[in-house]
Amino acid sequence: MTIYEKVCKTFYNNPSLSKILVVVAVSGGAGGGLLAYSDSKSYQAENDVFPQLEVVNKKKKVVVLGTGWAGTSFLKNLKNPSYDVHVISPRNYFAFTPLLPSVTCGTVEARSICEPIRKLVNKKDLSVSYWEAECLSIDPERKKVTCRSTQNADLNGKAEFSVDYDYLVIAMGARSNTFNTPGVEENAHFLKEVEDAQKIRQSIIDCFEKAALPTLSEEEKKRILHFVVVGGGPTGVEFAAELHDFVNEDLVKLYPKAKEFVKITLLEATDHILNMFDKRITAFAEDKFHRDGINLQTGSMVVKVTDKDISTKALKNGGVISSMPYGMLVWSTGIGTRPVIMNFMKQIGQTNRRALGTDEWLRVEGTGEIYALGDCATIIQRKVLEDIADIFKKADKDNSGTLTVKEMQDVVDDILERYPQIELYLKNRHMKSITDLMTDAKGDAKKEAVELNIEELRAAFSQVDSQMKNLPATAQVAAQQGTYLADCFNRMEECEKNPEGPIRIRGEGRHRFKPFRYKHFGQFAPLGGEQAAAQLPGDWVSIGHSTQWLWYSVYASKQVSWRTRALVVGDWSRRFIFGRDSSRI
Repeated sequence: MTIYEKVCKTFYNNPSLSKILVVVAVSGGAGGGLLAYSDSKSYQAENDVFPQLEVVNKKKKVVVLGTGWAGTSFLKNLKNPSYDVHVISPRNYFAFTPLLPSVTCGTVEARSICEPIRKLVNKKDLSVSYWEAECLSIDPERKKVTCRSTQNADLNGKAEFSVDYDYLVIAMGARSNTFNTPGVEENAHFLKEVEDAQKIRQSIIDCFEKAALPTLSEEEKKRILHFVVVGGGPTGVEFAAELHDFVNEDLVKLYPKAKEFVKITLLEATDHILNMFDKRITAFAEDKFHRDGINLQTGSMVVKVTDKDISTKALKNGGVISSMPYGMLVWSTGIGTRPVIMNFMKQIGQTNRRALGTDEWLRVEGTGEIYALGDCATIIQRKVLEDIADIFKKADKDNSGTLTVKEMQDVVDDILERYPQIELYLKNRHMKSITDLMTDAKGDAKKEAVELNIEELRAAFSQVDSQMKNLPATAQVAAQQGTYLADCFNRMEECEKNPEGPIRIRGEGRHRFKPFRYKHFGQFAPLGGEQAAAQLPGDWVSIGHSTQWLWYSVYASKQVSWRTRALVVGDWSRRFIFGRDSSRI
């Protein structure tokens, strides 16, 4: 018999106490709360316990899947103590992934960029627990997730368990995308996790040690010391630059006879590397790689990989297929969806997307209290033309059948907040406001006299949706989404009573919260040789040695704790004084 049943039975057997209010402190899997029992006669049998119990202040259970940028940002910024938080992830730490290329070459140690997740959440005045496990499936109907422990110890058949939730936050990240290229999974290194960086570091040293053996021919040494990087994005470019510096500044001093055999090749399927950067940065990076002796091959798509050779297809010149021997291959060509996310997408009818589709409030479309953020999700922005009839109806308050500038001005702020592509379109057209767009659609009419019917309004907004773009899968986006969602959870009750979001185009009232809006603070591309490139807000481009020092300061400041900040700065200082560590450990 539980403590609750004993209390009830005591009052049932003592009628004189039946009207005394008893408050029982409850601790349970769902977060607990207070139970008030007012009438002991309601206790009838052991199988009919607490029919008159009133649940007071029961905590909502929040389950967070993942400890990457999105999940950790959410946990760090969650301050409302009214939640019972459970964190589930196969890794019990947060890793500062932008420095993974530095870990591969010993510039920064792996431990320096990792912070235990328990240490991060234990600082908070919240009920937070962590379980080291991977999520196997999500059941939105029963509000449960099934997990499996990552521990290899004998758990007596209890490795799998289920967890129920009131709110589910999916922040599981993504996996490397091989595009189903044969042989990649078996023979290539990836660069997504700390363990990947450590394996690459060991593999680099292994290649040099093998090449130093006296029994190998020159051809075999050339093959072993040929390092191939597939993917000309920021990660691939930074790793190639780090590897070049590691080889030329440290390893050739220890392996002088290997210098003439070392070759680094960067393969990119498109015409240029760093396509997401300004053309000035792309041109500088390509020119620098050519000067440094890095073999840059653009327009080359990998079609097959074996344990010793890579087959590539030239996207020009008739699609000629060629083969090259290699010693180590690093694959960095973008991200793909994890299997558990793919299965969940099938359950909820999202079979035609590359990631979980959410609305602008990060809530998964087709579900209730499930949120997704980071690399595993993508925001499905509402199209203006889909809602144009409802926008017109909402703005046309006098039901005249035409929309005046004054009527549009009354709802313009809400419309711009709900449809951010409008603001981008106006900026590209050098217009100051929607009223300028309306005036332009009407021709020479005076601004205050402009009136549009629904078809004219549709024509005026016909090109707006072409400005819609998916957010990039970067740490910056994931961190901002985590902060935004935590702020929503912190103010859930407040915004339930006083909604702050835009007016509902379909229906009455307002949305509880303002939609998520990403603010781009710039991006870096370290290019080796103590030089870096930066593209900052306002189309400001910076390239050179000074930009590398800016990179140092920004990345040091973005560490999640003073401990990791001190360790990273210490590693950089050690490298300047003693060089990179070339041990196999």
